[in-house]
Amino acid sequence: MWLIIARVILRFRAVFIWLILVSTYFMIQKSFDVNLSYSMARLLPKNSNAQIDYNFFLDKFGIKDNIMIIGVDSENFFDIDNFKHWQNLCDSIKLVKGVESVYSITDVVNLTKSKQEKKLLINSIFDNINTQNSLDNAVLQLNKLPFYKERLFNDSAIIMLVSLRNDFITSSKRVNMINSIIDFGKEYSHHSQKDIMYSGLPYIRTLHSELIRKEVGLFIFLALFVTAIILFFFFRSLKVMIISMLVVGIGVIWSFGTLGILGYEITVLTALIPPLLIVIGVPNCIFLINKYHNEFREHGNMSKSLVQMIRRVGNITILTNTTTALGFATFILTSSKDLRQFGLVASLNILAVFILSLLLIPIIFSYLNPPKKRHISHLDRKWLNSLIKKITLLVTQKRKVIYIVTVTIISIALFGLFQMRIAGNITDDIPKESVLYKGIKFFEKHYNTVMPFEIIIDTHRKNGITKLSTLKRMDQLTDSLMNYKEFSRPLSIVDPIKYSKQAIYNGEEQFYTLPNSQEKRWLFDYTIKSESLNKSMEALVDKNKQVGRISLYITDIGTSRMNEIKKDLRLMIDELFNPEKYKVILTGTSVVFLEGTTYLVKNLFVSLFLAILLISVFMAWMFNSFRMVVVSLIPNMIPLLITASIMGYFGISIKPSTILVFSIAFGISVDDTIHFLAKYRQELKYRNNNIKDSVVAAIKETGISMFYTSIVLFFGFFIFIASQFGGTLALGLLVSITLMIALLSNLIVLPAMLLSLEKSLIEEAISDPLLYVFDEEEDIELKELTLNSKNK
Repeated sequence: MWLIIARVILRFRAVFIWLILVSTYFMIQKSFDVNLSYSMARLLPKNSNAQIDYNFFLDKFGIKDNIMIIGVDSENFFDIDNFKHWQNLCDSIKLVKGVESVYSITDVVNLTKSKQEKKLLINSIFDNINTQNSLDNAVLQLNKLPFYKERLFNDSAIIMLVSLRNDFITSSKRVNMINSIIDFGKEYSHHSQKDIMYSGLPYIRTLHSELIRKEVGLFIFLALFVTAIILFFFFRSLKVMIISMLVVGIGVIWSFGTLGILGYEITVLTALIPPLLIVIGVPNCIFLINKYHNEFREHGNMSKSLVQMIRRVGNITILTNTTTALGFATFILTSSKDLRQFGLVASLNILAVFILSLLLIPIIFSYLNPPKKRHISHLDRKWLNSLIKKITLLVTQKRKVIYIVTVTIISIALFGLFQMRIAGNITDDIPKESVLYKGIKFFEKHYNTVMPFEIIIDTHRKNGITKLSTLKRMDQLTDSLMNYKEFSRPLSIVDPIKYSKQAIYNGEEQFYTLPNSQEKRWLFDYTIKSESLNKSMEALVDKNKQVGRISLYITDIGTSRMNEIKKDLRLMIDELFNPEKYKVILTGTSVVFLEGTTYLVKNLFVSLFLAILLISVFMAWMFNSFRMVVVSLIPNMIPLLITASIMGYFGISIKPSTILVFSIAFGISVDDTIHFLAKYRQELKYRNNNIKDSVVAAIKETGISMFYTSIVLFFGFFIFIASQFGGTLALGLLVSITLMIALLSNLIVLPAMLLSLEKSLIEEAISDPLLYVFDEEEDIELKELTLNSKNK
């Protein structure tokens, strides 16, 4: 079959070139449809309890985390000049396109009682402030209003809440809007000499998305540059380097085109696909070119060398690329939309790059002059051949040492494995020196403000939330929440009611309490006539006053601490609110994010298991032997175990970004196993089932290519340490380490195991495979090949 494929490729090479050109042009056009994602990562399935609860919250209150927070330290804030600068900042931000409203200390109001109209009047505290004395008087008035303390100001910091339009924060308009706000902030800093800090989910997501956009280009450049340098070092040929870069470059274009065709956006995961394709695609080029040079060195016939390259390497690389694609394809089976998109696009394009390399490498070389002696001199590198000889000596004569060292390493690794911990924090992947991280930590320090946390109380009856008994329970729960250092000051319908009572009692601070049953009757007579007060309450209760919310923020805690808090709160809530009468939900972006992280980690463990299972089935189909599956899996499980132990010993938590390492690394590392076992099986035939000679020949034949490709993969993944995202950095570092360990395992442990097994078992295991990895030698009629005249 592969002889026919080789003939078709070379005979119709012009047709294939035109097909690739047309396809690439089409992919370029579709790539213009690809947009950057400005949405939060979608981790939970729609039918999960946490997502259902969050959707219930959105349905009742229609809020989608659209608040941007701006803050400064409070030192000298109430100097008249600094205050005026802050006031100007607020006024400027209100004019920014996409800003719904701005709520700051300059907008605070005082409620006063009107006996004649029997309603509460609203008076701005900071209107007409022109002198230091008038400002000081306003501040004295502000300090008597508990409603605003720890919400807009405290002794250490002042904050501003900017509400943004949802149609802006979910589109590319967000960037200009956020940049405009930041520009006004710079003006404020220039005039006041005070550093200004930003946070809130719209701001975090915008900077996060912009970092992704910058890193896509950076990693494509780094991947091309690093792999090009390595290729030139190995082959000492600009021609080989340029051809290989052309192949993977087209693959990158196709990956963007695939995103456009499928209507997917660029996320932190899909942004990794183009550089990954470069790193994974270059080894295909290395195996093909190495085989071409090996064949040409043997007989000097260019046409036959090209055919043999396609037959021998095409046959095996389709298997290795399939296993790599399977490693990524397992993500399609997870419940995370982002991971499914990543798995689908990555697996499709890995196979696409294989097809491109199988077509373009032989076709381009068929138009070029035959390789000269200097072009194939890389096959005789003394230092590399010396290394292969040492490995061969170790495998054939020091197997006991290999097993002792391997068992010792596994024992140490098992101990480290049990030190691993699952964790997920919003700041995990944010660079610690970035403005974004410093802003998050500023608000966490001064206000415990990082992620929204919501407690939804459903009374199951109209006006149930305004019953005094319910309000008292909510007040008790609010007081209990303040005992947690992780929470900000809560806000619920209880607070405006307390504020209203204080106003009725002429602003006396000691009356900032819930009314009794008698006070409640005439208090509601006052509040019902105050439109602006009622409007502020609408955000805290639904229109039927059946469902209410306690809204607060939570600090940057991990999944384990979140679970502890939720467990404590549930016990407390069930004591206060009878579960038979009330339904109380714990939700918010913080809950969805951390629940999603836990859920995703579990899904990724399943995907890793599926990757191992699918590749095992694939290997069993290839070799028709359970024994060969075991032999092939052990050398590839050892690197995963060692990497897991490194994570345990160095405190690298299991989270979505790090658990990806195992499926990706396993899918790639098993390629070396397939290359080695395929060559080993072929050598057994040629050497009359002499196991030792076959193993030695397989090491010599595949060792150089395995070494070349592993170096490319190591440095190719290592470039991700340049990422500003902690998760991407960890992914690159851990995959690099895993693949280098896999190289040693496949070159040392795998051959040692083959030599140690009984000859009869090996012969039985591979004597009659279902899939013939290498075809038998066939005579090649050179006349049937159509090449240009100078190559015939």
